[in-house]
Amino acid sequence: MEKFDILMIGHFAKDELIVDGRGEISSGGGVYYGSMVLRQMGLNVAVATRLHPDDFPRLEELRRAGVKVYASPGPQTSGIANYYQSNDMERRICKLIGFAGTMTLAEIPELPVSTIMITGIIAGEVDLPTLKALARRDPLALDVQGFVRVPQGDDLVFKPWPEMAEGLSHITYLKVDRAEAEHLTGETDLHAAARKLSSFGPKEIVLTQSSGPLVYADGQFFQAPFTPRSLAGRTGRGDTCFSAYIGRRLSAGPAEATYWAAAVTTLKQEKPGPWQGPVEEAETLMRARRCMGGG
Repeated sequence: MEKFDILMIGHFAKDELIVDGRGEISSGGGVYYGSMVLRQMGLNVAVATRLHPDDFPRLEELRRAGVKVYASPGPQTSGIANYYQSNDMERRICKLIGFAGTMTLAEIPELPVSTIMITGIIAGEVDLPTLKALARRDPLALDVQGFVRVPQGDDLVFKPWPEMAEGLSHITYLKVDRAEAEHLTGETDLHAAARKLSSFGPKEIVLTQSSGPLVYADGQFFQAPFTPRSLAGRTGRGDTCFSAYIGRRLSAGPAEATYWAAAVTTLKQEKPGPWQGPVEEAETLMRARRCMGGG
């Protein structure tokens, strides 16, 4: 059986991006932005996803990039309308426009992999029994967004994850953003929030914010800056950062993976769509940032 570096699990999304009242339909979701990053890094990647059969042709972009895709039919394709103002691409309003339903364990192939990434965009994509079953297979990387971003009518609102203590006990790598970290821990200091989340079981915390990733691993903190020249590619920032970090961790330590993730995500934010490389540009930026940061 073919060996994969990473299996990504989550809904492929058909999003709408609205900037200053002008909208366009765009592919999205953690499995989209993330798998494209990992392929650019030369890694062997599989994706297990769920979407409406009418949108299966959208998966061809992943296949052309060399991603092995396992798609199951859903009643809808998940999607989010993201409203931005061009003078402040950091802030957005998100509205739900579709949900593909909960993925079952039978829809997730049992493949030889180094790491499984659960990168949902909406709560309900993966439930706790499936998470626990996957943790028995391989180390798990989890974006908590897919457990706390809850549909409420057409809105997506943050709600606590009732099973968080049990869920996080099965996680090796956890990704949260600043707002999620504060809500889940009650801590406004991000270092304190990372330590508290680590106490539930995850060995490494990847905390993303507009200034760059903060990583807590082996009792140490690692930080690197985002320095984009524009925010034209703001959507998909967190997915890109987490996937770049996990991909680099297969061959490097947390310090190098932090700087690599920051470099890749800096370049991604300058252009809409997934990061397309070149890898050499990201490597050059990473080395420059490490020299400046002393890491």
